[in-house]
Amino acid sequence: MIGIILADDHSIVRDGLRMILESQNDMTVIGEARDGRDALAQAETLRPDVIVMDIAMPELNGIEATRMICERMPKVRIIILSMHHTHEHIYRAMRAGAHGYLLKESAGSEVTKAVRAVMQGRHYFGKGVDSPADTDLLSGNDSPQSPLERLSQREREVLQLVVEGKTSAEIAEALSLSPKSVETYRSRLMLKLGINNIPSLVKFALLQGITPAE
Repeated sequence: MIGIILADDHSIVRDGLRMILESQNDMTVIGEARDGRDALAQAETLRPDVIVMDIAMPELNGIEATRMICERMPKVRIIILSMHHTHEHIYRAMRAGAHGYLLKESAGSEVTKAVRAVMQGRHYFGKGVDSPADTDLLSGNDSPQSPLERLSQREREVLQLVVEGKTSAEIAEALSLSPKSVETYRSRLMLKLGINNIPSLVKFALLQGITPAE
């Protein structure tokens, strides 16, 4: 039986995917997560075979969660769900360790195919997603350079929480840092990105799919 975790901040999406996946005799949903940090915790506890992971989730986005899970649990296969289909988004997902990439609009009809493909050790790219197989996206050669590549993992975590309106004290508590360290990370990431105010930082984060639009 293929054990699957669904990570999406919308319960209606999780419910729909659960119904489709559990209609298959060899698939079962063993956990659901509403944000990337929850997905990471559940993956460590439940040890799934596959995680279906939304990109734009609060607290910790799907790409950062994918990177952390793949580093700690390399046998877990991750399929990204996204509304974005640019080469940059696909590149970031694959570089983080994802095995598949589906657009949300077609995920319902393709998710079982994607799960079977990644369980067989293949990559799966859904309808409307340009497969990077014909480029060097997977190897990282001649790939589009994301501005986020300039940031460390910790800076990307702080970035997301800043644009979601968290105070330095709240971010410090969430990441087990001192408020002073949070301020340092915030100043450093804004300098690296060439952004000097919060509204511009929020706009950048939404464009990159780092945080949900709502």
